[in-house]
Amino acid sequence: MAITEIKENVYWVGAIDWDIRDFHGYSTKKGTTYNSYLIKDEKTVLFDTVKSNFKDDLIYHISEIVNPEDIDYIVVNHVEMDHSGSLPDIVDLVKPEKIICSPMGHKAMLDHFHREDWPYEIVKSGDTISLGKKSITFLETRMLHWPDSMLSYIPEDKLLISNDAFGQHLATTERFADEVDECDLLHEATKYYANILMLLSPLVGKVLAQVAELKLEIDMIAPDHGVIWRNNLSGPDVNTILGLYDRWSKRETVNKALVIYDSMWKSTAKMAKAIGGAISREGVTVKMMNLAVNHRSDIMTEVLEAKALVFGSPTLNNGTLPRVADFLAYLKGLKPKGKIGVAFGSFGWSGEAVKQITANLEAMDMEVIDPGLRVKFVPREEDFTKCKELGKKIATAIKAEA
Repeated sequence: MAITEIKENVYWVGAIDWDIRDFHGYSTKKGTTYNSYLIKDEKTVLFDTVKSNFKDDLIYHISEIVNPEDIDYIVVNHVEMDHSGSLPDIVDLVKPEKIICSPMGHKAMLDHFHREDWPYEIVKSGDTISLGKKSITFLETRMLHWPDSMLSYIPEDKLLISNDAFGQHLATTERFADEVDECDLLHEATKYYANILMLLSPLVGKVLAQVAELKLEIDMIAPDHGVIWRNNLSGPDVNTILGLYDRWSKRETVNKALVIYDSMWKSTAKMAKAIGGAISREGVTVKMMNLAVNHRSDIMTEVLEAKALVFGSPTLNNGTLPRVADFLAYLKGLKPKGKIGVAFGSFGWSGEAVKQITANLEAMDMEVIDPGLRVKFVPREEDFTKCKELGKKIATAIKAEA
């Protein structure tokens, strides 16, 4: 793997994980990277490490630039184990003068590694350290997305090292956003925000406002996952991702409905098709998301900007089907806002699923515009008429809020 100099005397020294397909419940079909960065100056600095089983990749890449023992400081922007798993080994090898972290980062490292003897230097928002020709200014971003998270800004290079913000799970030998397929990139950036940062949207907005207030000049954003955003004339750049994060943090939606469902004997699937078709005929975009074939994290990618979520499940053992229950629990944790919610489904005897889904939607503060549509066993023609009426009602509500 070729070492990339992203700015003068600033290098990518991370690792590529081509094989990972699950990231604590998030599907990573295109793998990921664990990005680590090295600055050579009067003081040599390593920013973050990598997942523990990629330690040798990190050491090899560092060694192509400097002797690892020449590293003076290690900056820990984020203590999550995909970025700090190899930290104990690197500390033992490097023996740094300082391990620089936020106050919460210090607490997290003690909880993870139980090493009170490390040479911690705790920094807070606005603190700056000199490296020689370059300097680092720190900005705490608590709960974006862990309490310890912080950003490192190198003003001389207009470079923001952003830990988990602005990332994507994307394995590639290219290092910059303008070097990869734009559709793949923006999809993975959207998926990343939807599944990791959506619940933190108010904090994202505050960080963006803080960056604007500080008038930081940024022409490169280097995240801990995926490719690096740089200003250029040929593809997605810093302004692209900042603009998307601004939009997403405001929870802006488009006229789109998702019909999210599972089915036992196709009755609920038939209802889903009828409801979705009716919404579409009213000029509203519809996506049919069968939970049997769509991963929860891919559905969440669509949820991010959808205006309406329409859930379908038959009743099984006096409740919803397991995949529907799973997705509702996942969705609740990501705290969607400003959504229209509706439930439907078939049943044989008791029919609790629709009521249970509706209660879940209400608990998530969705605008429930219908008590829910239930059909006993296989839908008849009159039931399909009710499905179409429900679809039209959903489309009307979407367009009314446009």
